[in-house]
Amino acid sequence: MIQVEKLTKVYKTKTALSLDNLSIQPQEIIGLVGNNGAGKTTFLSLLLDLIEASEGKVEIKEEDVSKTEDWKKFTGSFLDDTFLVPFMTSYEYLEFVAKLHGWNKGDLEDFLEQTKNFYGEDFISGKKLIKDLSKGNKNKTGILGALIGNPDLLILDEPFANLDPTSQQWLRMKIQKLAEEGVTAIVSSHDLQHVTGISTRIVMLENGEVVKDVENSDSTLEELEKYFGDKISEDLI
Repeated sequence: MIQVEKLTKVYKTKTALSLDNLSIQPQEIIGLVGNNGAGKTTFLSLLLDLIEASEGKVEIKEEDVSKTEDWKKFTGSFLDDTFLVPFMTSYEYLEFVAKLHGWNKGDLEDFLEQTKNFYGEDFISGKKLIKDLSKGNKNKTGILGALIGNPDLLILDEPFANLDPTSQQWLRMKIQKLAEEGVTAIVSSHDLQHVTGISTRIVMLENGEVVKDVENSDSTLEELEKYFGDKISEDLI
């Protein structure tokens, strides 16, 4: 599904990301973890061709993302508020995204009916503009937009942040169900419990490099907590 080769992003003298080789297979759920500044958002931005690589390339289904836009047809993503249109309501935004994917009004209504346990109707049916929504409802709007079009590849950055517990659990189950149906997902999160709860594989970044790439297991959460806990101990010495 995804092949990364010699991928580097340098800002002036700082190397934000340096990945020699990384392969992501169909139906994998990749949990991307690391502290702030580790390179997670840089990596996701390069995957989505939002920024230009200093060196190397990203291929999705054997197509270089910087040289074609074909991959956009089957990719759903939400990284932050900049993906949204602030002066639309949530419904208007989702209607806009649906049209981009060739959905009609009936398709969108069916989708909203199927996902209503995630968002509730308080903001989808309201007239409040996205810019005036709570952070949680902005995230819900963006995540719903990423799911429209039945993507083969789903990329989400901190999707569990600011969501209520019911919505968090719905999203966990939805991502796992999508993977069972053939979708590949990359989920970046600071919440180790959530990310290990859904992922089939954990990729950890530190200083822009992969320092851990393992199949998720019953011991992974404990190992990650120890890793980051040890860093706190080092700071206190």
